[in-house]
Amino acid sequence: QDLKLSNAQILEDEESRPKVPTNPLTEFLYNALCRLLDAVYEDKPVQRFWFLEVVARSPYFSYVSVIHLFESLGWWRAAELRKLHFAEEWNEMHHLLIMESLGGNVAWVDRFMAYHSVIVYYWALVVLYIIKPELSYNFSHLLEYHAVDTYGAFLRVNEEALRRMPAPQIAVQYYKTGDLYLFDSFQTRASMDAPIELRRPPCDS
Repeated sequence: QDLKLSNAQILEDEESRPKVPTNPLTEFLYNALCRLLDAVYEDKPVQRFWFLEVVARSPYFSYVSVIHLFESLGWWRAAELRKLHFAEEWNEMHHLLIMESLGGNVAWVDRFMAYHSVIVYYWALVVLYIIKPELSYNFSHLLEYHAVDTYGAFLRVNEEALRRMPAPQIAVQYYKTGDLYLFDSFQTRASMDAPIELRRPPCDS
């Protein structure tokens, strides 16, 4: 399929929504990363998404690593937080598998960039989480919003073509027939007293 993605549309979406509060250094690094993605993955949406999904898993690995370290040293126990981050990583892993099924990791150069970038990102978030968890969460928050803007722009431009494509088997398996215990574990709710509304994304195309 000849799928398109407009860098200008992504930027327009980012500028039209409320900004995520952050600090100047984090904002500078985030903007530098986004501009790099724009330059390298112009007109390569699936490869861009695969790169983003490789990176998107890393924060949860970082968080769980540090929480496990703190628990092992007897400093802090956060079992529910570990469970939440594991469930979030499990979800991101399936996003990654979907992009791999679409050929996002076929090119050696894409794998090289993603795997080397994610090592740096992992250790940077580990250090930030040890120093101040809020800094680590903030950078991840920025990237998650960027992913939402990117996917949103992609869907608007390619909606008709995507509706004609069958859903990847891994997506059907995850959202329809798989064990949804972990998928349900990270769903949000308005308050802790409110019941969690189970989400079952459509998976027809």
